Order: sequence, then structure tokens, then C-alpha cells
Amino acid sequence: MEIKGRTVLVLGGWGLVGSAICRKLVPEKPDKIIVSSLLKSESLDAVNQLRHEYPDHDPDFFVPYYGNIFVREEYKDMQREEILGNSERRRVLISDTIGELFEETLKASTIYNLLTDYRPEVIIDCINSATAIAYQDQFQSSRALLKELDKAKGGKDSILYDSVERLLCTLYTPQLIRHVQLLYRSMHDAGTKIYVKIGTSGTGGMGLNIPYTHSEEKPSSVLLSKSAVAGAHTLLMFLMGRTPDAPITKEIKPTAAIAWKRVGYGEIMKRGKPIMLQDCSPDDPYTIGDHLELKTAAKTKMTNEPLRSVFVDTGENGLFSRGEFEAITTPGQMEYVTPEEISEDVIFEIKGGNTGHDIINALDNATLAPTYRAGYMFHSAYSRMKELEKEHKVDSVAFELLGPPRLSKLLYESYLLSREYGSFAGVEKASPEDMSNALLKMIRKDGKLRSEIISIGIPILLPDGKSLLRGEEIKIPPFRGDHVLPSTNKTIDAWAHDGWVDLRVSNMAHWKERFNEIIRMTEPIPVGDSSSRFIYTKDYWSNFEKIEPGKIVGWIFSYEEKGLRMKA
Repeated sequence: MEIKGRTVLVLGGWGLVGSAICRKLVPEKPDKIIVSSLLKSESLDAVNQLRHEYPDHDPDFFVPYYGNIFVREEYKDMQREEILGNSERRRVLISDTIGELFEETLKASTIYNLLTDYRPEVIIDCINSATAIAYQDQFQSSRALLKELDKAKGGKDSILYDSVERLLCTLYTPQLIRHVQLLYRSMHDAGTKIYVKIGTSGTGGMGLNIPYTHSEEKPSSVLLSKSAVAGAHTLLMFLMGRTPDAPITKEIKPTAAIAWKRVGYGEIMKRGKPIMLQDCSPDDPYTIGDHLELKTAAKTKMTNEPLRSVFVDTGENGLFSRGEFEAITTPGQMEYVTPEEISEDVIFEIKGGNTGHDIINALDNATLAPTYRAGYMFHSAYSRMKELEKEHKVDSVAFELLGPPRLSKLLYESYLLSREYGSFAGVEKASPEDMSNALLKMIRKDGKLRSEIISIGIPILLPDGKSLLRGEEIKIPPFRGDHVLPSTNKTIDAWAHDGWVDLRVSNMAHWKERFNEIIRMTEPIPVGDSSSRFIYTKDYWSNFEKIEPGKIVGWIFSYEEKGLRMKA
């Protein structure tokens, strides 16, 4: 697509790759570049540097934005520990991550407000999301929790409650899924056209035998978690790229160390603070006895002098010494790629070029798609099932093993209509009130049918909207820890929509609209057209002389619920 005149958002714009991409964007003449980073100092530093390098541009051409895009806007400028250290904030964070994705959750998020405020048509995401999520160290949280559980078993005082909540806050998968959900919904509402992710392999392209970590043990569980999250993130973006109303989705995944930002001499920083020199006198050493303290200052003296040396700044991976840099770039080790090379690929892909480095496109071309043979073989299996239905005098409708419960609900509702009316015309002639009464009569009379429905966890809501036929267990509403839930007209409507066979007049009116819409879709098809252009022809619908529940519900999922597959 054309970048000229577009608003471009660079997430992680202060970093090594983000800075290089911002520079590559300038000649493409976008309307503005929003430079986002975690910290205010980083974002302002990046923008000031860009304004210095491009003095001919309006200062407002580069727009700084800062904050943590993985949390709600209210918390975006807080340190992680500041959130986790407060029980009220912790509970909100847990709810935002693993609770239902309500509209309030979406609109409270930082990413939603960022995107809807600036409405970027192009987003280039240089945040190492896998690191941001995986390096919260779920393993250490689990170990701490086990210790507190042991204390609780022994009857000692413990902070078990806090430990459990902290562990919930470090779960990788819920955080990643919620981030992608929020990102997709936010980009949809903001009108974003293209999203390019700078991903990671987690190991700089090396295998399970990688010799390097970020100062953890080797092999590092946390480092491999980063790779696991990176892979999961890629597959979620692969799915986003298969969503019809999502922006064009691409990912460039470097498989080498990314270097470098600068070479210099000065204080060696770790997590934003200088490493302070310490000393321990050979005349007064620690004695190793039965125990070894991992942290103690008993005989250690602080010199109040920072560690100073020559370094190469590798961006998010921090400062490396000459020896470390030489070791990691040795042929056969991690080696490295420059941020400028990455940025060239990104700009070329946005403009419609094919670099061969887009992971999403590679996955599209490497996956095994539906096959002709499977489509051909479907008919024999389907025919055999129909034969067995006749032989055993049963109708195979739904078992609630595929899910969601809405699928079973829709299959049974359309099945009831097919049994009562047989054809589209039969439904068209009946009023919603007549349909409701007729299906109620069928449910009252046919105990076997009634039993089959409620036994799979799908209740039947009677026309009065208050009476419910149900089994011991129901699938909707789902269990979320509470065995009893308050009931209102609004919740009944929601539950009936999600997984109750609904005999109310209003739902029958909805079914009539569906049948009419299906018929309307066939009207533009020229009479006698036998080309490959159309799928949902009168022949597909058996000239409307039969109501086939599976086809009907497949159509509902594809068109009414926007669940249509867009790629093979």
C-alpha cells in the first residue's frame, strides 16, 4: 500500500529496530509517525533524536507516545511491581486478562485508546512481545507458590493469597490471547489497514542447545518460554491474517542477534541502573558451611563507584562487552543482522513487495489446506450416515461435543422447524406465534426428542420466557466459579442466544428472517447459470424444498456471525 499521507504507528519506536524503521519511513512521506515506547524518557529521546536528524520536518511530524500497551490505560505508566504489589490493582489485572472480554475491558485498555485516538492506517510492531510476557517468570512464581502452600499445610503464617494472585498475573497464554484480542478489536475500530510485527525466535535463530541466556541458568526455562510464547504469538497472528475484517497482517522474524545501536565507553547499565562495584576483602572472606546464603551483605563493601567500560549497545538485549560481542558473533554462533536490513524488509512489504521473509505468508504457503479428495470423500461418509439414520430410525442432530453450545442450539432449532414444516415455504407461511406453539407442542409430545436435547446440556426455554426444561447440567451459562447466578431478562436473553433452544415468539420471528435472507441471496443468480461463480444456489438449498440443519447453521456462522473462512 502507499505509505504517503498515512498515519504510521511504530510500537517500540525507541528500540534498535524501531529507530531504524522510523528513519526508513521518513522518505516515504507519511502524514505523521507516532513513536511509541514503554517509558516517557525513551519516547521523548527517540522523537528528539528524529527531530534533530530531520530538522526540515514539522516538529509535529514525529509524535511521542509512552506507556505499557499490555495493561489498561489507567496502569500504563506504572511499574509492574507497582501493579502486582496492590491487591486491588492485581484483581483488576487478573479480571482484564482471564475474564470475559466485555466492551468496558476493551475500551479501558491502553492499546484501544492509543489506536482510536490516532487511528493509524499502518502499524509496525517492534515490541518483543514474547520477552515482555515470558520474562515475568512464571516458573519463579510457581516455585514461590509451592513454598507458601507448604507453609499453609504446616499451619504457619503465609502470604498464600498474594502468591496465588501473583501467579495468575504471570500466566503467559491468557495474557498473550487477551493482547491479540484487544489489538484486533482496536485495529478494527481504528480502521488500521496493515499491521507488521517484528517477531522473534526467542533464541536468535539457535536451537535447544543455545549456550546463551539472559543470566538465568542454562538451559534456561525462561528463555525457552520466550520461544514458546513467540511461536504462539505467530500462530495467533496467522489466524488474524485469516480474519476477513482484520488488517493485512505480516511478521518479519529475525533469526540472529540484532546489533548495534552504538559503540561507546561509560557506565554499564542493568535494568536502567548502573552496576555498582562491590568488594570483599581476601583477609575476611565468607566461610562456606552447611548453608550458603544467596543474598547477603555481611562482608561485602560498596565502593559507590559504577562499573565503567567499553560496550556495544544492542538495544533491548542491553550492553555487551567486546568479549561477549565477539563470542556471540563468532561464525556458527548466534551471529547478527542489522536493524537497517530489517527496516528495509518492513517498508518493502508494506508497499506490496515480496521479501520472502514474511512468516505469515510462509505459513500460508506451507500449511496443508482442504483437499479435493476430502471434499469428494465427504459425500460417501454423509450418505452412509443418512443410510444408518434410516436403518436405526434416528436423526443425528447434535451431541455438544464439537461446540460451542450455540451450535447445538441452532442445529436443534432448525431441526425442529424441519420436522414441523419440512420446507422453506412452510416456514414462510407460518406466523411466529404459530411456530412457537407448534414447536412447544412437539416438545411436549416427543419425550425422546426432549430428552436428547436436555441430556447434552442444552436447556429448552418455553414460550413464556421463564419456564425452562433442563437436565442436571447445563452448558450455558458456563461455570466461572459460582454455582448460582442472578437472573434477569437481559441475562436470559444472552443465555438463550448462546446455548438454549428458544421457543419464544421473538426467536421464531428471527428464524423467519433467516430463511427469507437465504432466499434473497439466490435471487441475483441468473436463471440457468451453471458457472463456478455461485455456491449458494437454489440447487445447493435443494430448491428450498428441504430444511437441512447443518447447511443452515453453516450459513449462519459464515454470514450472520461473520465467521467465514477467507483463505484455503
